[in-house]
Amino acid sequence: MKIKDWFLGVLLLALISAGIWVGLGKTVTPAPDATFTTITGKKIALNALRGKPVLVTFWATDCPGCMEEIPHLVDLYKNYHAQGLEIIAVAMYYDPPNHVVNMTKDKSLPYEVALDLQAEHARAFGDVRLTPTTFLITPDGSIALQKIGAFDPDDMKNRIEALLKG
Repeated sequence: MKIKDWFLGVLLLALISAGIWVGLGKTVTPAPDATFTTITGKKIALNALRGKPVLVTFWATDCPGCMEEIPHLVDLYKNYHAQGLEIIAVAMYYDPPNHVVNMTKDKSLPYEVALDLQAEHARAFGDVRLTPTTFLITPDGSIALQKIGAFDPDDMKNRIEALLKG
């Protein structure tokens, strides 16, 4: 192998790895085919929400970052739900259901809250273990953003507005 060929191969690999190579390095990750059960017993199939942007956030009632995010999630819901945004807050498997129900009522959460009693949703979304972990799903059903830790509210608003504009 010539040095020039080796160098070009290494350069190409570096460009692809860095996501700089046009048309390559971008992967589309589809959202899992999940059906959530809310605390009221309602079933929500994620694939039935195609055509809408969806925020799926994994949280726990004892998570300080999750509590800080709640006002931002409520704000996003109030500002963008009428335009199509759906939000599903998935309580972690270790969170006692009565705590989740009480917190939902105490905070008057307007969006859907689901339980993940067997951690099946956490596994389906890549083995979520840390809270908050938020996924922004595009109207075509792909994951546009996975954020571990609290999300930036302004950044999230911009991303949601872009998805709503199409």
